[in-house]
Formats: sequence, C-alpha cells, structure tokens
Amino acid sequence: MKYLPDIYKKNIFDINYNKLKKKDIKCLIFDLDNTLALIDSNRAEDNVKKLITDLKKSFIVVIVSNSPKRRVSSFGKALEVDYYPFALKPNIRTLKKIKSKYNLESCDIAIIGDQFITDMGYGHKGKITKIFVDPLAVKDLKITNINRYLEGKIMSKYSKNNLFKKGKYYG
Repeated sequence: MKYLPDIYKKNIFDINYNKLKKKDIKCLIFDLDNTLALIDSNRAEDNVKKLITDLKKSFIVVIVSNSPKRRVSSFGKALEVDYYPFALKPNIRTLKKIKSKYNLESCDIAIIGDQFITDMGYGHKGKITKIFVDPLAVKDLKITNINRYLEGKIMSKYSKNNLFKKGKYYG
C-alpha cells in the first residue's frame, strides 16, 4: 500500500488547502512536471502563480522535481519558492534537507504529485501526507513512460481491491 495516496484530486486547484492547514500541514512539496506545469511549458501559468502566491501566506511551498536545474530553477524563481532539481524521487535526501532547513517533522509535510512511483513513493518513504493529482497531460518525458507502465499495474491491483480507482476522487 506504499503508493496509495491519502488524498486524490483531479488537479492542484481541487485540493482543500484549508483542510490541510487544519491537519497542521505546514509545508507543501509540489512536483513540477505534469503537476504544476506541462512538460514542454517553460513558464508558470497565471492561475498557478496566483495559487502558489496565496498558498505561501499559510504554508512553506517547495518544488521538488527529478527534472534538471535549468528547468526547475526557472519555475522556482518565477514562483519565488525554494526548489530542488534532479531530486531522484523516490529518494528522500531532499526531504531531509527540507525538514532540516525549516525545522519540520514528517507530520508537517505533504507531497503533491502526479506519479505513484516517484511522488507517492517519496511520500511513503518520508512518512508524509501523499496527495495524488491526475497528470495535466498524457504527454510525458520518455523516462516517465516506464513509471506510467508500472503505475498502471499498481493502480489495477488497488482497483481490484477497491482501494483506488482512477477518476474517483477522495479526501
């Protein structure tokens, strides 16, 4: 059950952030590609900028991505948040850095992402709240296709056990 999300929403705009605040979540870690932005986009959309600006009033907001520094830094700087490129998720070395920098415990943090293997795996390893969102687009990076194939198998297993069904949102 390590990939099973605690919350599943269509996208980042459907998440009830007030509910997270009431659960004492202090830090939101966002994946970049197909969570905050399309993989071939080189800038944050206005609605994403507005959401992140609003969220920064109540949360520490961080981007953790497996993408290269050049790409991640442009979004991090535009959104004025800390960012960690080439994070090698589900490896949690960046999570350890974030916890240390902001003096946080695992219970204070949520990961928001569109992939089971990398994002939900990162959340499981780090013992943080896992929020899964549908990918913004079908188009993925080539390396992600392997993860999507494995993700499909995991989702199928979860679906057979009535634990998770794609498009049946909860949380």
